[in-house]
Amino acid sequence: MRRVLKSILIFVAFAAIYTLSRHAVIGGNSTTTTQGSSLTTTTMSVPAGPACQGSDFHGVFNQGQGAAGTIYASVTLTKTTTGNCTLNGFPLLILQDKVGSVLKSTLTNVSGGNGPVQFTDTKANDAPSAVNLAQKSKVDFSFAYSDVPTGSQRTCANAVVLGIQIEKGGSVTSVTPAYGIAACNNGQLWVSPFY
Repeated sequence: MRRVLKSILIFVAFAAIYTLSRHAVIGGNSTTTTQGSSLTTTTMSVPAGPACQGSDFHGVFNQGQGAAGTIYASVTLTKTTTGNCTLNGFPLLILQDKVGSVLKSTLTNVSGGNGPVQFTDTKANDAPSAVNLAQKSKVDFSFAYSDVPTGSQRTCANAVVLGIQIEKGGSVTSVTPAYGIAACNNGQLWVSPFY
């Protein structure tokens, strides 16, 4: 009797491990689709890769909107290189004028809905999380700035190029905004995580 019970327990344990291992997703995304009364799980996995670099992407500036002197905009990055890479955290933004000089800027990372601004895209207000990307994958980030001079400041520097770094000292991809970025208060920019 003990042998039979032991054999049944081993079989049940094996079946449970086998079933769970078939549904594991490592380093990727899982989507669940409901069809009628049955539940179907579709797994799409993008293996985690090395950290992405700015040169892995082509960027497009998405014209934003303004309210009470605060301008909101976003950038969509499309991965152009082969292989996989991973983004996690916030972009580093570099403001440049029409001759390519780097303008003074102050970046403030905003996440979790606890910041001086609330981005219009709700995903931009989430906490940072790892994003695994394959060639042609897209990722976004949002940013905001004030175009109202403060104190003795009469005008604000006008950036015509936005450089995007993934990590300090890494390669840069450049985006040309549809309009100049006149970030006042010493180039104050509020930046969302990648989403």
